Amino acid sequence: MKITAVTVEVTSEPKAHPVRDAIQLLDRDGLARVRIDTDEGVSGVSTTYFGRVESSPAVLAKIVTEQLAPAIIGADPTVIRGIRQTLQTLTDYQGTAGLSSYGISAIDQALWDLLGKSLDVPVWKLLGAQRTAIPAYAMVGWLELDVAGLERVCAQAMEQGFQGVKMKVGGGPLTEDVQRITAVRNVIGPDAPLMVDANQAFGYAEALRRGRVYEELDCRWFEEPLPAGDTDGHVRLAEKLDIPIATGENRYGQAAFRDLIARGGVGVVQPDLRRAGGLTDCLEIGLMAAGFGVPYASHGGGAHIHVLAALPNTIYLESGLLPPDVQLVDGCYPLPAGAGLSSW
Repeated sequence: MKITAVTVEVTSEPKAHPVRDAIQLLDRDGLARVRIDTDEGVSGVSTTYFGRVESSPAVLAKIVTEQLAPAIIGADPTVIRGIRQTLQTLTDYQGTAGLSSYGISAIDQALWDLLGKSLDVPVWKLLGAQRTAIPAYAMVGWLELDVAGLERVCAQAMEQGFQGVKMKVGGGPLTEDVQRITAVRNVIGPDAPLMVDANQAFGYAEALRRGRVYEELDCRWFEEPLPAGDTDGHVRLAEKLDIPIATGENRYGQAAFRDLIARGGVGVVQPDLRRAGGLTDCLEIGLMAAGFGVPYASHGGGAHIHVLAALPNTIYLESGLLPPDVQLVDGCYPLPAGAGLSSW
């Protein structure tokens, strides 16, 4: 089997309900849909969210079709790690981290989808599943919501059966964070996990100050307290706080996780499929973390569920509110039954 074509379809539309975290407004839904075709009639597809700027999906499509695709036409699509190495070498001079990683990830996911479809099995079976359902929490506590809106959406998440919720912090003074966290805790109850996410908003001193308060409020973890690349800061912060530090979504490639994990700068590792490099790199990052006893929680859901199914150190899948076609079972997402990366 050989790759014969790589094509990309893009869309970019205003988001019906823009959402805000501590550093940015997410007001667009941009998608790039990559399709890989073969000479045996089997195809693989991936969908990459790439919003914020109207032209962003088209920029990504250009990288995939004009730079990455020509290097893999004629290749065996089942040699997934070999293709990854080819594309990383190709993009090294311009810098693989960044948009190149988004493109490599999109191809990697489409290749896994293609492999699963060629064998008529879901990808989680190819990766060697450890579990058949994934514990899930709802990321619903965005900063554009007032306290009443925050209470409503968190209550809805718990009614849908999620094990807990995550909310954004750092958009205002600490007193505002405390008010919002207290309101959510009153809604979800004393035992449900409540995570807080600062989206890289703080420097070290402020992260330490707020982290101590989040500990007192019984938050399960403190996510992205510092700029993503500040490994030293994460190590120092983890030494001072009892609350686990969760981070990783803005690190590119598995090499960016080595020192962070080995030096104890992360308590919950959270790669992002798009930035880390796809299912292949996320799986390897997760296994690296497992070797150090560090738990793994996805940034986002979607295709990431296949990696979560295979890792020994998985603790949570991140989700928004449930789509109509999915029901949680005892607070867990069931694994998709369709071939490849197909959904439920």
